[in-house]
Amino acid sequence: MTNTLPWLQPFLDRLAADDLSAATRRGYRYDLQQFIAWYAALHSAPPELPRLTEHDLIGWRQHMLTLRQLKASTINRRLEAVRRLLRWAEASGMVARNVATDVKTVRMARDRKPVGLGAAEVHGLLRAAGESSHGLARRNYALVQVMLQAGLRVGEVAALRRGDITLRDRTGALRIRHGKGLRDREVPLNATVRRALRQLFEKDAATQPTDPVFRSTRNEPMPVRSIQNTIAALVRRAGLSRPGITAHSLRHTFALAWLRQHPGQLVELAQLLGHESLDTTAIYTRASREDLARGVEQTPFNLDG
Repeated sequence: MTNTLPWLQPFLDRLAADDLSAATRRGYRYDLQQFIAWYAALHSAPPELPRLTEHDLIGWRQHMLTLRQLKASTINRRLEAVRRLLRWAEASGMVARNVATDVKTVRMARDRKPVGLGAAEVHGLLRAAGESSHGLARRNYALVQVMLQAGLRVGEVAALRRGDITLRDRTGALRIRHGKGLRDREVPLNATVRRALRQLFEKDAATQPTDPVFRSTRNEPMPVRSIQNTIAALVRRAGLSRPGITAHSLRHTFALAWLRQHPGQLVELAQLLGHESLDTTAIYTRASREDLARGVEQTPFNLDG
């Protein structure tokens, strides 16, 4: 059915021209396909953009909310796909106005504070990395240290090249090129991660600036999935049984450790993490469930009797 829609492929082509990643474009396509299927089932015909109304989109939102019982984040993401489609259609003269502009999103529950690794878990993970077999100890140890000490996204780690790393006696930095939102940034490297990278580079004979920092056993750049699997394997080997520890947990660990050492310095943390909005960074300042429970337990009022 989607092949008969004259606007879908031109819209996806526009997303590609705007430098959105292939994964993001697939996400937009999938979300729009869900809307198209819902609309066609209701009206016995696929949607024509000029005929869409605000009530159509409100009906779709309510369908997802009450009948499908989807998460608020999923509903809002799918609404944003249609909203962006109609912004493009309006700019192209295909529709007179974007009827999605005033359609409200679903209120989301406040996200909980992310959970990082404790000190014992960090030591266990580093020990497991340093004991890796098949000549992978230095690589895995440096991989974990970079993620723990610099707070990179997994995709940013996979994209690192030798030319992005600067190591000096007392300083060091790595440059993230085309991070999320196509933003570049520089992240300082402390002595611990500089030492791990030097040990890796001593063994790795790569010399070209374009050579990957982290290689697979086939001497190819480690893809995102391989990095995620490597961290998962190290978590198991370290005996970390707490659920939910992933490669992204190392980024959370960095952020939480930064705020413990530098209370209130959200602007600086946002710069290090590559966040465009401080609202995104502020999630690390929210009280955890344990913090709240501890606070209630320590409340000085005695209400007994």
